[in-house]
Amino acid sequence: MTKLYFSTDKALAILATERTRAQCDFQMPGRDAQCVAFDPLRPQFIYCGTFGSGLWRSDDAGETWRPAGDGITQTRVLSVAVSRVERVKGVGVVYAGSEPTAIFRSEDAGETWQECKGLSDLPSASAWSFPPRPETHHTRWIETDPHVEGRLFVAVEAGALIRSLDAGVTWQDWRPGGPYDTHQLKTHLRSAGRLYSAAGDGYFESRDGGNTWKQLEEGLRHKYLWSVAVDSGDADNVIVSAAASPLRSHGDSNPESYVYRRTGEQPWEKIDRGLPGPAGQHSSVLAAHPIEPGTFFAAWERNIFRSADAGASWERLDVSLAEGSRVNEMCALVVAEM
Repeated sequence: MTKLYFSTDKALAILATERTRAQCDFQMPGRDAQCVAFDPLRPQFIYCGTFGSGLWRSDDAGETWRPAGDGITQTRVLSVAVSRVERVKGVGVVYAGSEPTAIFRSEDAGETWQECKGLSDLPSASAWSFPPRPETHHTRWIETDPHVEGRLFVAVEAGALIRSLDAGVTWQDWRPGGPYDTHQLKTHLRSAGRLYSAAGDGYFESRDGGNTWKQLEEGLRHKYLWSVAVDSGDADNVIVSAAASPLRSHGDSNPESYVYRRTGEQPWEKIDRGLPGPAGQHSSVLAAHPIEPGTFFAAWERNIFRSADAGASWERLDVSLAEGSRVNEMCALVVAEM
C-alpha cells in the first residue's frame, strides 16, 4: 500500500492509494501541520511538525499521535528529516528544525532531543531573515545524505544552505554560487553526491555533495521554485513547481503556478497534460514514489494527481478534501510504501 502524507489548512492528510483509487484520513485537526517525514527503513514511524504546537510523532503509520519528548524548546517546527544511514538500535536519527532557526537531534525515535549548536556562529547568520516576518527566520528544509553517514544539509529561509559533515556537531556556511533561498532540497539513492535545490532564486544542482553548484535554468520561464521531485529510477528526470514570484506562488489575490520537467541535459519544459491550468493555482507540492520508477504525485489546491509515465501526463485521484479546505503548500508531500 502506498501512503501519501501532506497538510491541508484543516489537518494532516493521510491518503492510502491504489492506482486511481484513494481513501483519505485526517489527523491532528487544527494543529497547523508544517512538515512531515517518516523513517525510510521503518515507515510506521512518522513525525509531524506544527506551527505553534511543536513536533508530534506516531509509531503506527499515523493512526495515533503524541507529542515528541523532552528537549525541543521551540513550538514552531517547520522541518523534519530521518536518516537512512545514521541509525541507533535500528531506528533512524531524527532531525527537526524550528523558527527561530535551530536544529534538534534525536536518537530514540523522538523520545529525547538535543540541540545542535553553532548555527548562529556562521558568518551568514547575521543576514538571515524571512521576508514576510523580517524579524525572524527559520529552518525551511533538512535533508540527510543517504550515502554518507552524518552528512546533512539545512536550508535557512532566507539566507543560506548550510551543511554538517558530523551529524550537526559543526557546520559549514553557504557556498558561493549556491542557492540562497532553498525551499526544498532532494538527494537520490542512485546518485551519490547529487543535490537538487528548488529555491526562490532559481534551480540549482550539485554533483559533489554541495562543494560546488550549477544553476540550470534553460527553458525555465518562471524561476521562483517551490517543490522538487526526482524520479526514483532516473536521477536525471526532475520535476519542479514554479511561479513568477512569491505572491504568485502563495498569495491569495492572484496565484498562478506551473509544473516543469527536465530530462537529462534537455531544457526545462512546462507539463500540463491532465493538470489544471496555472491561473488561480498556488504552487503544488511534488513527490516521487520511492520504489516505482517513473511515478510522481502532485498535491494541488483540492486535488491529488498521479503520473505513471515519468511526469509526461497526469491523472486525478478520486479523493475529496474537506469542504472549504485546500492543500497547504508550506508542507511537503511525502510518499511511503507500507
